[in-house]
Order: sequence, then structure tokens, then C-alpha cells
Amino acid sequence: MSVRELVVLGTASQVPTRHRNHNGYLLRWDGEGILFDPGEGTQRQMLRAGVAAHDLNRICVTHFHGDHSLGVAGVIQRVNLDKVPHPVTAHFPRSGQRFFDRLRYATAYRETVGITEVPVDGDGPLAVTPSYTLDARRLSHPVESYGYRLTEPDGRRMLPDRLAARGVRGPDVGRIQREGSVGGVSLEEVSEVRRGQRFAFVMDTRLCDGVGELAEGCDMLVIESTFLDEDEQLAVDHGHLTAGQAARVARDAGVRHLVLTHFSQRYSEPDEFERQARAAGFVGELTVAHDLLRVPVPKRR
Repeated sequence: MSVRELVVLGTASQVPTRHRNHNGYLLRWDGEGILFDPGEGTQRQMLRAGVAAHDLNRICVTHFHGDHSLGVAGVIQRVNLDKVPHPVTAHFPRSGQRFFDRLRYATAYRETVGITEVPVDGDGPLAVTPSYTLDARRLSHPVESYGYRLTEPDGRRMLPDRLAARGVRGPDVGRIQREGSVGGVSLEEVSEVRRGQRFAFVMDTRLCDGVGELAEGCDMLVIESTFLDEDEQLAVDHGHLTAGQAARVARDAGVRHLVLTHFSQRYSEPDEFERQARAAGFVGELTVAHDLLRVPVPKRR
């Protein structure tokens, strides 16, 4: 049975707090695991969340500030210690290659697993698999930063009334899905397009074109909301978003489930992030993330 869910490993920005670990987010997408922005302490948070190194297939780093990347060293060493039997691919801004190299080889260890490095050079696709295409978009932050988006290919939804009207039944239903036609009846006659799911991960950034492009039409948007709206000037100065800005992006992009995260340590009360997001006009499903939370990706429409 396929599972699509977000496992939140950490939600703090810049520094961890008593209740919030540095960033870390695992997206389970069917049989794959994609780890986004493993900050300091991610390996221990994985243990607490029941996530094994064997669950990882990709590591996606948005940028090389410590709260988004200091955990890379421990995670890669754990992948090697556990001798993960499948390939693991790492994506990160090419401009940060020297930082990735230092993290990958921060200390001595025995390499047993090949980590395939596929750096991000600019906007565009990074990987195409049967279950998704992974794209990157440039964001606006003091250091080069990219957001990531997964897009599932569109499929077909079978329509029982049309199948019955055209006499397609039993094993022929599976056959028409595989072969595209049966007995002179085409797949298009008895089905409709089933829109593929879309997921986006947007971390440290000001408002920019890339944010909207990543968010457009997403079933789930995981997005930073470092500041509350009253501190908008701080957000602009340091290359971040407020809760209201993030919510307006989601509202305008038609996002179904908005996940706010990456909170400044200056705030201790998460309810205000939800209040400001609602005040900004977002009416979809809303989650203010906390560590070790599991959030299902919304079911297909």
C-alpha cells in the first residue's frame, strides 16, 4: 500500500530550542523517502520518529546555512554505517559544493554506499521517475537557495457508468488500462484525467517569483514562516517570510494543505501563526508544524 506523508523532524530556525530541533523533513512518497534540509540533530530525530537510514533515497538541501545542512554529515555517515542497499542521491546548490564536500567528509568513516551528487545549477528538472518529477526553483535569500517541487504524472480515473455502457467488464478493465483499448473501445472513452499530486518545499526566502511557481496548484506546501506579520521588515531584511505572506502565497496558488514551519526562537506561542495565516485569507487545511508530527499528503481529488 502506498504511503504519502510528511514526517516533521525539526521546525526551528537558526538555533534549536527546548521544544524545536533544527530543520529536518522526510517526505514518504510511495516506496521512496526524500529528506529535506537535515539540520543539526536530524539523525537523533529520525530515531525518535521511527525513520531509518534505509528509508532515505534522496537528500535535498535548499541552501548552506547551518540550520538546513549541519545534519548532512551525520545522516551520510549513518547511511554508510547501515550499508543502505539502494542508491542515495543528494541535491544541493552547486555554489555550495565546497560546503557539501566538507560535510560529506567531515570525519573519518568507512564508505560503503555511493552517494550520487546531482547539484542544482538553476531552475528546472533534477530527476524524473515513474512516480514523480523533481524540479528546483531559485529563491531570494542572502545565500543561493532553491525550493523543490514534486509533480506526479497525471493518470486516468476509470468511470464505472461508461465502462458498463460500453460493455467493458472483468479482466478487460485491467487490459484497457494497460493497453489503451479493448474491443474497439479506447481508454479515453471510459475514463477521465486524474490529476497527479503536487508537493512543494519552500524554505528561506523573501517573496519572489520562485515561491509562487513552486506553490502553484500544490496539494501540500511546506513553507517557512520565520516571522509574524508585525516583524515583516525583519523578514525582508534577512530573506524570510511572515505567516501572513506564506498564507497569501498558498491562497493565491490554490494550495490544499499548507504546512507552516521554520519558526524564529523569539516566538513561543504557535497559535498566533495560525491566526495570522487565517487572517490572510487562507481557507484550506492548515498545519502549524511541531517536531515529530506526521502529516498525510491530501488524497487525490
